[in-house]
Amino acid sequence: MDTIVTKDKRIEIAIRNWAPRFVASGVSLTDFQEVTAGITHWDKWCAAWSARAAIHEDLARKALADGFRLSAGEHFTRAALCYHFGKFMFVHKYDEMRAAHMKVVECRNLALPLIDPPGERAEIPFNNNKLYGILRKPAGVARPPVVVMCVGLDSTKEELDVYENIFLARGMATLVFDGPGQGEAEYDIPIRGDYEVPVAAVVDYIETRADLDKNKIGIMGVSLGGYYSARAVAFEKRIKACLSFSGPYSWVEIFDARNELSRDAFRVRSHSKTLDEAREVAKTLTLRGVAKNITCPIYIVGGELDNLTPPANAEQIAAEVSGPKVLDIVKGGNHVVNNRRYMYQTQAADWMAQQLGLPKV
Repeated sequence: MDTIVTKDKRIEIAIRNWAPRFVASGVSLTDFQEVTAGITHWDKWCAAWSARAAIHEDLARKALADGFRLSAGEHFTRAALCYHFGKFMFVHKYDEMRAAHMKVVECRNLALPLIDPPGERAEIPFNNNKLYGILRKPAGVARPPVVVMCVGLDSTKEELDVYENIFLARGMATLVFDGPGQGEAEYDIPIRGDYEVPVAAVVDYIETRADLDKNKIGIMGVSLGGYYSARAVAFEKRIKACLSFSGPYSWVEIFDARNELSRDAFRVRSHSKTLDEAREVAKTLTLRGVAKNITCPIYIVGGELDNLTPPANAEQIAAEVSGPKVLDIVKGGNHVVNNRRYMYQTQAADWMAQQLGLPKV
């Protein structure tokens, strides 16, 4: 008699909600299928992804030893992605999550000087601390416009390589960073609703760079980062244009409907002891009374079938902004429309290039 293997509910949640994101972000379909098929208990999730990441890391180190720098950079980037997706929601085993995260940072940092165009690690002063980012500039452009990139609840700066490359190909520099409660900052600095404060520090940093055009700054955010980007431009008027992808209008209003992985990740990254305490923090992440202050052009994307941040959130943001807007509710799209990125990703990048004064390419 065959034994029926039942997967842990949390594994099913991860696969159901985020499978297209893994592949769209650069994880091979085979890696995704093989790793997830081999796990039946959530406790093994991070270790399984880390084991697959180690294969890519070994390939990278061999390619680098053999002098194949570009190949090494690509392998290190894939390794970072696999380590990242091992840790992204694995908050219940904190030390294991953090160890995998350090491998994310290590592998992407090793990739940065090897990829085309190369990147550099940015250290951004923030209060009495630092935020860390990745800055990449398009080849052959002396002082390019720059797009600040805000990651979401369970993302880190190392995940957005695909997004970076799309902007870079159109002549824009990219500066993706870990803000409060995100990536390298999540252990010491909790999530905060007034995300305009860390974004102001990032813009201050850009103004210190003679190799960037401080007068042509855009911002982009994905998922909870879509809230962060919209929130930032309501206050930070040095930013000329905004992209908001599947951002919530009011986080607390969708908090309880979120799956248990998302709620627990928010609890840990907001440094809350309980879900009730986390819900109180969630109340501070809102565009109510704020969205009307968004006066720069904004391009808002929602997925018709998004069950994490339903499209009514994008519609509400669009209804309240004061400046020029594009609202794109993508038919058949899931969260951040990761299942149909071709329906908005390059289009939004083209729009941003025009807002920042670049010619069509």
